[in-house]
Amino acid sequence: MIAAQAALETKMLLRNGEQLLLTVIIPTLLLVLFSTVDIVDTGAGKAVDFLAPGILALAVMSTAFTGQAIATGFERRYGVLKRLASSPLPRWGLMTAKTASVLVVEVLQVVLVTVIALALGWSPQGNPLAVLLLLILGTAAFSGLGLLMAGTLKAEATLAAANLVFLLLLVGGGVIVPLGKFPDAAQSVLGLLPISALSDGLRDVLQHGGGMPWGDLGILAGWSVVGLAAAGRFFRWE
Repeated sequence: MIAAQAALETKMLLRNGEQLLLTVIIPTLLLVLFSTVDIVDTGAGKAVDFLAPGILALAVMSTAFTGQAIATGFERRYGVLKRLASSPLPRWGLMTAKTASVLVVEVLQVVLVTVIALALGWSPQGNPLAVLLLLILGTAAFSGLGLLMAGTLKAEATLAAANLVFLLLLVGGGVIVPLGKFPDAAQSVLGLLPISALSDGLRDVLQHGGGMPWGDLGILAGWSVVGLAAAGRFFRWE
């Protein structure tokens, strides 16, 4: 039942034009644009080496947080979640299926972004295990926050808030603009955001060849625990 529901959730995600725009087209366009046009000072080295890890983080956020929050919020509004909750599929099974569909879409995103970045001259390095851990914890953190938003706010409020948060974190999360460009006081706060931890951790590994980014992993683990626990506690099915 979980596999069937996960397949259905994945098909609905891939058939939704607005979701594809958010999760696939926007990240790839940003990667190509800022890698080929000198708009933002990304420091020494090729721009794509700085941008590709940030775009990977943005892709995870767009699917696990923004896309999932909006889709789940409207499913809740139209009573879809209520009917599914009364089916033989248990509620934890439904959440597992949604998580599986998010992971499938993220795999497609990572492959697409990686292929485009390599074509633009990206030279990744570092430990693949560290990258995998960062992506998994980033997905957990953003999924928890997305489900919390979808399960507590009205659908229209979720739509507005999720898109607003997406734009704010795109600008202030170290995805395209280095955190070093912000004032020192702001850097200490922005560095604790999950998007900053994910993008900085991926950049440390893939651009600089660093070891296991324990600090960034710790921040993502903290957001994962808080977000998923809060979503489980406050999520309303009706």
